[in-house]
Amino acid sequence: MRVLLTGGGGFLGRAILVQLRAAGHQVRVLSRRALPSPADEPVDVVRGDLRDARDVARAVAGSDAVVHCAARTGFWGPSEDFFETNVRGTEHVLAACRRHGVDRLVLTSSPSVVHGGRDLSGVDESVPYATRFTCHYPRTKAIAEQLVLAANGSRLATCALRPHLVWGPGDPHFVPRLAEAARRGRLRQVGPGDRLIDTVYVDNAAHAHVLALGRLEPGSAPAGRTYFITQDDPRPVAATINMWLGAAGLPPEHRRIGVGTARVIAAAGETAWRLGSLPGAPPLTRFLLEHLTTEHWFDIGAARRDLGYAPLVSTARGLERLRASLSGHRIETTPVPDIPDVSEEI
Repeated sequence: MRVLLTGGGGFLGRAILVQLRAAGHQVRVLSRRALPSPADEPVDVVRGDLRDARDVARAVAGSDAVVHCAARTGFWGPSEDFFETNVRGTEHVLAACRRHGVDRLVLTSSPSVVHGGRDLSGVDESVPYATRFTCHYPRTKAIAEQLVLAANGSRLATCALRPHLVWGPGDPHFVPRLAEAARRGRLRQVGPGDRLIDTVYVDNAAHAHVLALGRLEPGSAPAGRTYFITQDDPRPVAATINMWLGAAGLPPEHRRIGVGTARVIAAAGETAWRLGSLPGAPPLTRFLLEHLTTEHWFDIGAARRDLGYAPLVSTARGLERLRASLSGHRIETTPVPDIPDVSEEI
């Protein structure tokens, strides 16, 4: 297929781009900047911004399908920045799909759309959207996801994937910032650190997108549905943090602060940043604190059944690759399995 990929220059987007090409698709990327070419192949890039409906329409023209991976991410920032990219940008993608006759759209969403501050222990996709959010990212992603699912119909099939805590080689933010905080002696575990969480290796998350694209069509099983995508390997949050530190060549972090103390720090930090218009983000926010002190792991049975998803890369193998990447060594690539045409079965 001819696939328009938004967010192809990002961490997950680059992995999706490589796997889409490996699966034989022709890929165009909508990006605000020039992109390096994966595997020494030129990248068909349409320079533009999700917030500009004309840019989006120009990029979508001539496509058979869209993978909408681009988003404004983060724990902090003005609400209008998140809304304009995550909500308004998604509206532009949907309008362009309708205008140009695109019949399938896969959205990259997030499990945080259902996280309202309480434990999510092995829940499936029937769990409702959260009714309260402590940052703008999950709130706007929840709106975007509902827009995409509501647009599913006889002419445009849509689905949403919720990859959870994506990590691996090439991550420019999460693991590097965690390692930097540890090196500076600023990292602490919060509370007992025994709450179970799941994650997903970047190549596994990308693989789920390629599978969804191949199985999605009007009237198919994935149409109008959302799917959790994980390693299916929940581990305690403290152990998860320490496994990433180990991959960065750092010792495990055993120093702790109490949950009550952390709440005070988060509230004070948010207030100071909000009133003082300080640059960057507070070191600890209520959103991050909720995710450090609650369980969030998910039943991926629906993704296994409807998409044929299973992790290609184990957590242990992913850690080996992450360690090699952070050490400056060449990393092993993930072989992409042949994906059969299952449209007749669906």
